[in-house]
Amino acid sequence: MHFEVRKVVTSIEEIRIEGGKSTSTPIKMVGVAYVIKNPWAGQGFVENLRPEITSGCSELGKEMVAAMLSHFPNGGAIEAYGKAAVVGLNGEIEHASGIIHTLRFGNHYRDAVNAKSFLSFTNKRGPAGTSIQIPMMHKDDAGFRSHYITLEMHIEDAPAADEIIIVLGGSDGGRAHPRIGNRYIDMEEIATEKTAHQTQA
Repeated sequence: MHFEVRKVVTSIEEIRIEGGKSTSTPIKMVGVAYVIKNPWAGQGFVENLRPEITSGCSELGKEMVAAMLSHFPNGGAIEAYGKAAVVGLNGEIEHASGIIHTLRFGNHYRDAVNAKSFLSFTNKRGPAGTSIQIPMMHKDDAGFRSHYITLEMHIEDAPAADEIIIVLGGSDGGRAHPRIGNRYIDMEEIATEKTAHQTQA
C-alpha cells in the first residue's frame, strides 16, 4: 500500500540574529510536511492498524528523508531532528501516532543522519490551518539543551477532515546563543548539593 500524498509543503527558517546578537553562521531549520489521505478514514473504529502501517510507513519515511536531505549538504550536517503528525477532525490521534511511531518510518531518518537519540515528537488532531509544532533535539545526545528547539509551521488547507499531515524537522544547529548548560551540569550540581546536605546533617 502506498499512502496517497496530496501535497508536500516545506518550511525553511534561517536564523541570523537572536537577542540582538548576530549568529556566527546562519542556523537553518527545515520542516518537510506530507499531506496524506488518512488510510483509516470513513471506516469507523479500526481495531488493527498494523496492515497499513507495515505496508506504507517505510516507503513514506524513505521519501520524506530524501526530501529533507535535499536541503542540507549531507545527513551529517543535520544536528537536531524531530517529527510531528496532525490528524484531521474525522480521524483519531492514534492514526497520526500509528504512522510516525514505528521504526519502519523513523529508522530511515535516524540511519540517514547517524543518530543515537530518539526522535522528539508531537501528535495531535486539528482543523485545516492548525499550528504544527516540530520539537527537535540533538541527534546524538538528548541531554544537550542547546539543541532543544521548535520549528512552527501551518498549512492553510490541511489537514482536511480525512487527512493526516506527517512532518520531519531538521536543523544544522541549536539555539543561536545557548547559555543554560546541559542536563549533566544540573545532575552534577544536584549531586554536589545532596552531598553537602548529607555532610551538614
